[in-house]
Amino acid sequence: MSDSDEKISGLSRREFLKISGITVSVPIMVGPTLVKVAGEEVAIHPPAAMPITLLVNGKKLSASVEPRTTLLDGLREYLDVTGAKRVCDRGTCGACTVLLDNKMVYACSLLAIEAQGKAITTAEGLMQGDKLHPVQQAFVDNDAQQCGFCTPGFVVATKAFLDKHPHATLAQMKHGLGGNFCRCGTYAGIRKVVEHFAGGGASEAAVRKGGA
Repeated sequence: MSDSDEKISGLSRREFLKISGITVSVPIMVGPTLVKVAGEEVAIHPPAAMPITLLVNGKKLSASVEPRTTLLDGLREYLDVTGAKRVCDRGTCGACTVLLDNKMVYACSLLAIEAQGKAITTAEGLMQGDKLHPVQQAFVDNDAQQCGFCTPGFVVATKAFLDKHPHATLAQMKHGLGGNFCRCGTYAGIRKVVEHFAGGGASEAAVRKGGA
C-alpha cells in the first residue's frame, strides 16, 4: 500500500506508523515532546497521569503518575523513597527488592498502580525508629556491603528469607538469595549475616568456601 492509498488525520500510513513507533520508544515524559517526521514536527503526548495512593512503610503516600510508571519509579521519583536502587532495571539483579504484603518483589518489574492496596516495605521501613533493624546491623557488623547499591535490596531479601528459614542451611541460603547480585562480591559477608541468625545452620567452614 502506497502513502497515497491511505491517509490518517492528514498523515500518510507510513508517517503514522513512524509516529506510533516513536511513541513507544520515547521515555517517560512530563509534557509533550516534539519529534520530526517526514520533515515536520509532531507532538508526542505521554499517557495521562492518574492519582494513586500507596501504603509505604506504614504511611499512605499519594502522587499522580502515568499508568506505565513502575513501582521503582513511583517510589524514587514521585514519593522520594529512595532505598530501592535502580541498577539493571530489568528484574535481574535484585537491587530494587521490596516487600509487597511481605513477599519479595522487584520494584522495577511491577507497575505502581498494581501495588495499590498492598503493604510496601522498603529498606527504610525495616528501621525501628532511629535504630537499625537487626539484619541491617548484621550487614554492618559483618562487613557485608561495599558500594551500597545492592545493599538495600539484599537487606530486604535477607530479612524475608530469614523469616521463612530461621535456621537456614547453606543450600537454602544459595537458593533463597540467588535472585540478588553483588557486583562488589561481598557474598562471604552476606553469608555470615545469615549464619549469625541461623544458629549454625550453615557452618563457618561452609561459609568460607566462597561462591554465591
